[in-house]
Amino acid sequence: MPTIIMSKLASRLDPAIRAKAMNFLQKLAADDTTPGLHIEPMRRAIDSRVRTGRVDQSNRAVMFRLDNAGERHYVIHGVWPHDEAIRIANNLRLTVNPVNGLPQFEESPEFRAADNLMPPKATKVAEQPSLESDPNSQKKPLLESLGVSLSDLIDRLGVPSEIASAAMLARDEDEILSLAADLENEWIGTILIDIAAGDSVSGVVDLMALSPASPSEDEDADVLAALQRIGAQVQFAFIEDNEELRNAIEATDFAAWRVFLHPEQRRYVDLKTSGPFRISGGAGTGKTVVLVHRARELARRYPTDSILLTTYTTNLASLLEEQLAQLDPRTTISSSLGESGVFVSGIDALAAGVLRVGGLSLSTAVESVLGQARETVNGRTSGSLWQSIVDSGTVGLPPSIANSTFLSAEYASVILPNRITSIEDYLHVRRTGRGIPLSRAKRTAVWSLVEAYRAQARVDGTVDFFEAAAIAAAVLEADSSGKIFTSHVLVDEGQDLSPTHWQLLRALVPHGPDDLFIAEDAHQRIYGTRVVLSKLGISIVGRSRRLTLNYRTTAQNLRYAMSVLTGGAFVDLEDRPETTGYRSARSGPEPHVIEVTSITEELDKMAIVLRQWLDGGVAPETISVLCPDRFQRDRLATGLTERGISVRSVDRDRVPRDRISVMTMHRAKGTEFSRVALSGVGSRQQSQESRIAALDEADRLDEELREKSLLYVAATRARDELVVIRRSTG
Repeated sequence: MPTIIMSKLASRLDPAIRAKAMNFLQKLAADDTTPGLHIEPMRRAIDSRVRTGRVDQSNRAVMFRLDNAGERHYVIHGVWPHDEAIRIANNLRLTVNPVNGLPQFEESPEFRAADNLMPPKATKVAEQPSLESDPNSQKKPLLESLGVSLSDLIDRLGVPSEIASAAMLARDEDEILSLAADLENEWIGTILIDIAAGDSVSGVVDLMALSPASPSEDEDADVLAALQRIGAQVQFAFIEDNEELRNAIEATDFAAWRVFLHPEQRRYVDLKTSGPFRISGGAGTGKTVVLVHRARELARRYPTDSILLTTYTTNLASLLEEQLAQLDPRTTISSSLGESGVFVSGIDALAAGVLRVGGLSLSTAVESVLGQARETVNGRTSGSLWQSIVDSGTVGLPPSIANSTFLSAEYASVILPNRITSIEDYLHVRRTGRGIPLSRAKRTAVWSLVEAYRAQARVDGTVDFFEAAAIAAAVLEADSSGKIFTSHVLVDEGQDLSPTHWQLLRALVPHGPDDLFIAEDAHQRIYGTRVVLSKLGISIVGRSRRLTLNYRTTAQNLRYAMSVLTGGAFVDLEDRPETTGYRSARSGPEPHVIEVTSITEELDKMAIVLRQWLDGGVAPETISVLCPDRFQRDRLATGLTERGISVRSVDRDRVPRDRISVMTMHRAKGTEFSRVALSGVGSRQQSQESRIAALDEADRLDEELREKSLLYVAATRARDELVVIRRSTG
């Protein structure tokens, strides 16, 4: 049976022909001698290994046959109408780049000349006015300013001379992106983007494992070896079965993550760690992709082990499980913690599961966390209880302390993780990072409110989510049976987890190889409080790396999203300032900002934008409208429906496949859309203004950081186009 090797270009098929291409490739993989496939060599081809095959009466596949050790391999280049396919096949060669050892497609010069083509993708940069003829520009070419020479590109990185010369003329990253877009050899674009972002030449060589080719007498074997290099995996995938073939065929921009990985991502998928490991990176840098692929890799590496894949919300957990199933249906997804396979769960559902099987240690754990035993811990305390406690009496505390925001954060960040059960303990505990200092009298007053909170919850028979996680951690610490432990934990959106969540995860997995693998982005913290992992028994010193290449968001949309964060002091899970410096692999139109002065005007403008997208052929399920809260979401859904736009308000349910979705910015986390319109930007409800004004300075700054983060999250949901409707407060 032949092996199918898909190129990324081949995956970009017209939807109308995907099913036929899938059928053709399935038959090819089963038996390439099947008469109906018409696998035929070309008489005038510049590469004797090129073949065409009949996908249907009108379309032909172009591919290269490689024979090695008695086995046949087909590198699928693409599918085109018959005459065009023949023309491409006759004028295309598959070789190994002698400088970097990567596979590359080469077109004959005569083929380009016949079509009046310039050197591949050099046109846009070449048409830019030179620095000498452009009096408005004083900038050096970008790569020159970075200390990169033409020789570096050609002789050290293997970039073809025509493209390298064009790259040396580019004055900024946008021009590099224009040059890199849709290159036939995608590794060239990857190298140019990394270099333009400031990566060193030697760093790119190491990352992509570039090294000169070592030709042998067997050219087919040389090409096959090149196709298996880590740098080639951005463009080529060896197909093992029909499911992987389906993934490759359907690998549109939205689904390419299933098949083609950047070498930086592949490194962390395969990495064997000696303890907790963290990857950070901005929205769209592929952190979740790494986690999903790593979950599959761990399941293959440790087939009898229990693997936990967890995140903050139930919606995101469901999305992770769905993505894992899409990536590889053969991966065992277990139904409960401790079973072999991958168990996917939201962190709070995980805590609840531990409590349900807590056994004899449960009552002891409850008492160690809350100071008194409880008959039940299954119910969850209302989020409004803290406000009710404040309203019932604040024993002389100032408004900056006597508010639900401060008290909830104090409880989750200080009292619960330290398992404070008495006023004596609270008077002596260190409150590192909490901002506003508390005198002995104020601590005493705060403790009286904590006791009132716990007393009411005890009467109601409830615990809150932070308490549940703390109790679950205590249960695990007291349990020596190991029946609900897991061998490996993968955490997505780690910045949103609370201290007691981390205590739960640390107690859940024994210290050892590949134990904790964490993905986080401090810029996306829209829940929870600031956390320093080392203070919770999770040391990641020396085991932390950062992803910087954004695969989802265009450079233009990314710039807007990053501008939202200006002025914010963001800190990561290692208590270090979070940096930006992200770059995009994609280019597109600038975000369109529309100013409005009323809700009616906003709805009218929004309807116009959405109708233009729909009339332009954009599929409704690839469009979303995002807003700050549920009240505005429902108002938008109603107003747009009244204006003739078919939308659906999305809460916990799935994103609809046949309508535009309207959802909160919180709910949108983990999703992506081709087009996104943001609503309610630049405005606050009066009640929100009053609540924030009453906070102490530290809590107010933290609240403002979360607002920035929420808008950043929302803006980075857009792949292609972003519209921002700002409501004037004047």
